[in-house]
Amino acid sequence: MRGAAFINTEINSNCMEMIGSRFRWITYLLLLLVCSATARAGEKKVLVYHLQEEIMPGSARILARVFEEANKLKASHVLIRMNTYGGELMAADSMRSTLLRSPIPVIVLVENNAASAGALISMAANKIYMLPGSSIGAATVVNENAEALPDKYQSYMRSMMRSTAETRGRNPRIAEAMVDGRVVVEGLNDSGRVVTLTASEAVQWKISDGTVKSQAEVLQLENLSDATLINYEVSWIDNFISWLMHPAVSGVLILLMLGGLYYELQQPGIGFPLLIAITGAVLYFAPMYLEGLAANWEILVVLIGIGLLLAEIFVVPGFGIAGIAGIALLVFGLLVSMLPNDGFDFGLVTPISIYSSVAVIVLSMSGVLLLFLATSKMMASSPFVKRFTLVGQMNASEGYSTAVYAERTIGTTGTAVSDLRPSGKIEIDGVVYTASAETGYIVAGTKVIVTGNRPNITVKQDYD
Repeated sequence: MRGAAFINTEINSNCMEMIGSRFRWITYLLLLLVCSATARAGEKKVLVYHLQEEIMPGSARILARVFEEANKLKASHVLIRMNTYGGELMAADSMRSTLLRSPIPVIVLVENNAASAGALISMAANKIYMLPGSSIGAATVVNENAEALPDKYQSYMRSMMRSTAETRGRNPRIAEAMVDGRVVVEGLNDSGRVVTLTASEAVQWKISDGTVKSQAEVLQLENLSDATLINYEVSWIDNFISWLMHPAVSGVLILLMLGGLYYELQQPGIGFPLLIAITGAVLYFAPMYLEGLAANWEILVVLIGIGLLLAEIFVVPGFGIAGIAGIALLVFGLLVSMLPNDGFDFGLVTPISIYSSVAVIVLSMSGVLLLFLATSKMMASSPFVKRFTLVGQMNASEGYSTAVYAERTIGTTGTAVSDLRPSGKIEIDGVVYTASAETGYIVAGTKVIVTGNRPNITVKQDYD
């Protein structure tokens, strides 16, 4: 028994050692997993974005994508490497707001230029560093000819620069002086010129946090030398959508939309001009709708405007209330689709954004007018148009008759010899007459009934 007890004791002792050994291994494994998770949680990630182009609506869209990606990656910082001469103020304002609202600290490294809209965006960053030879400032609002816009636009830009600088603890007076030379900062722009600062001057006046030689030096100063750097790559889809949203491209798309619609109305039917108009409309509205810039009601307003124009032409010929209302709704719909709004809230709309949108529409409509004047003669003589229009003379020797001779045809029926769009040829009792459709257009071969003959024969489709 004692031997058996000894054996049991030895077995229990071995089991305890085995259990203890396994417990230690499990403990080590758990500690390893905890340490690994802690290391990953403490790992710093910096998302790097290169802003090297003109500031346009597409730039604001891409920057929003950058911060979405930064949030997904749980990045500790976003580093923007900037080199831009500026661009559209409405887009810059949107980008400024994105930086100010970001819970992730933003560092801007000015590689060469942070001018105009670039200065506004830089002011919204938590930290600004500049390479030697770079500059920041010159934020006066100008038109396409580089001429300063009226003071109401400068006033709005001054207020944005001032409030942005105040938010980030920078000198708001200097920020204003970057817009308007009349804002004098003693010792800086006593001559009354718009302020543009070099890298060393920006440090001196506490606009920049330092002059550096490289990105690595920025990371070292911000204690991010051991951080994982992730470069944000802009996809071709983003680039394509941004290209479509460029004001110049938007203007061309509006021109195609209106021009295609105009030429289609000149030659009623489903044809190539209508295809062009639809393509222009889709390419114009699709990126805006996908990005939430164009609301459903704005697109609906444009469609109603087009519908009223069609009704004016085909249902109530002439040019009256329907036509005027259609043009007004069409222009209004295109205008509001370009303006920043949340549903029916236009609180973000600025005078500058209205000015830019109106300019695009006016230029586009002017382009349609010039296109019509330039191509009217060419269109009239082209083989394509001749298929839809009446050309040449219609002599009595060839079987044609005048409206005076046709007085006895009122109420009689005949057949459309050609398409009536709205004018064309009809045949009654073997005699060919010129005639016009009372409403819409009539396809060749259709039975028609004469409804009038003064001053010209008018007909409508005979459904009997």
